Amino acid sequence: MPVGGYHQTPDTKKEEYKKYLEKNGVTDALTKVLVGLYEEPERPSNAIDYIKKHLSGVNEVDVLKKENDELKKKIQDLERTIGKLRLKAEEQQS
Repeated sequence: MPVGGYHQTPDTKKEEYKKYLEKNGVTDALTKVLVGLYEEPERPSNAIDYIKKHLSGVNEVDVLKKENDELKKKIQDLERTIGKLRLKAEEQQS
């Protein structure tokens, strides 16, 4: 069935899907997990469980890093505000 007024070839669909996976970080996440599995000194008895465990960890770590960066920025903003308020309070006492 035509999509958007033209018929997509299998190669076009494949390329669009590949771009979608790359854009959403799926390719990188899978690569990291598979490299980790390859580098394990002892192969886990269940590779699927290893992948599930570590794939969910990749996303969680990224989320926590982003949250940490946002909180650090918020702390800096609040410290600046505190500094300004202290100066203003000192000026009013004078």
